[in-house]
Amino acid sequence: MADGTDSGFSEGQSSGPGGSSGPISPDLDPLNITTSTVDLEESLDMGAEGDPKSTGDDITTLTQSSLAGLRLDDALASDVHDLFVTVDDPEKHITNMESYITYRVTTKTTRSDYDSHEYVVRRRYQDFLWLRERLEATNPTHLIPPLPEKHSFRRLDRFSPEFLKTRQAALQKFLSRIVDHPTLSFNENLTIFLTAKAWELASHRKQAQGIMGKMGSSMRSMAAGYMLKNRSPEYATMQEYVNTFGAKMGTIDRINQRLLKEMTDYQQDLREFGPVFTLWSNSETELAPAMLGMASGVEKCEKALDQQISDQEHVFAPPVKEYILYAEAMKAVLKRRDSIQMEYELTVEDLSRKRNDREQLLKQVEVSNDSVECANADLKADLERWHRNKRRDVKEVFSELCDRNIQYYQECLSAWEETLQEINQKSE
Repeated sequence: MADGTDSGFSEGQSSGPGGSSGPISPDLDPLNITTSTVDLEESLDMGAEGDPKSTGDDITTLTQSSLAGLRLDDALASDVHDLFVTVDDPEKHITNMESYITYRVTTKTTRSDYDSHEYVVRRRYQDFLWLRERLEATNPTHLIPPLPEKHSFRRLDRFSPEFLKTRQAALQKFLSRIVDHPTLSFNENLTIFLTAKAWELASHRKQAQGIMGKMGSSMRSMAAGYMLKNRSPEYATMQEYVNTFGAKMGTIDRINQRLLKEMTDYQQDLREFGPVFTLWSNSETELAPAMLGMASGVEKCEKALDQQISDQEHVFAPPVKEYILYAEAMKAVLKRRDSIQMEYELTVEDLSRKRNDREQLLKQVEVSNDSVECANADLKADLERWHRNKRRDVKEVFSELCDRNIQYYQECLSAWEETLQEINQKSE
């Protein structure tokens, strides 16, 4: 059975698969509401699909609790790193069949299970997708970091420098989260991804799933069709929290997209408005200095707004989208955890029907019980890591957004103060 010491849950273990392995840490408990939590609920309730308020007082409490889970603290555990991965140098490839981008993946490590201390390979998006699929297949109870969507930015060409820079940063974050994970970083598929040559990786990608893996997937698919009888309230709360968090982040994303559209329209107005003052100054000699000052002020505001749009689209939006995908990944791992518990419950029912095979089934029950306890420990450990990363990332994103807004308005204020000063000097 997996060691649960790194899961962050110090209470006693449960004796049953549906039972709790101890209460959730107060820092992770979505029902732990503190007065220091910023109340974002009113600003996020606009047009959110599946608004928790519509389902009653209990879900209203959950909505407040989920927002409480966004507490932005700086307490992060320090880990010892012996595996470092860098993603850079995007390169375009053109063949008769397709055009695609590869990224240089550089690995430096001191681990003894690597033949060398440094590897340099090139990987395309499909290779990253293969890695995530293999990690998910071999670690069904661990939370696998999400990959960026294949076409995330509608306004950008997928070969443009802006898109490649954003994609490179997202792939770097994906690999960094994996190599920092205490279990995933030792997965053999990650080693293959980081060290294999192109033709070797292609060979691994073509290998079909083994018969035992297919049988396991079929069993879990069948189990997923049943209703859990003894699902722990702890995991029901987790499910509700993830659903609410995903809905709220989706609302933030929709609001951000609407703001970007409005800012883009306003920017277009400024671009059209500035030349008007310049043309006006040609026909009004006495007002020419003032009109040229107005044109200069409008131009400076338009440039500041252009930077604001770029930052909000390429700095603020990607982490928001990433955590929307994280919420979906959390839902998937919770489903897989439920399917493991369902296997246990089906085994218990089978045991009650087949008393003659009691000894053999008891061994199977024990194995299933251990599997559920391992799943519980793995899930709690990953949930705690996810919460720590979430707090840090959300704090950083919103802090940077505030700083950029302050800078933007300071630039506009400075531009108009200069304009007024020039107008007053000309008038005197």
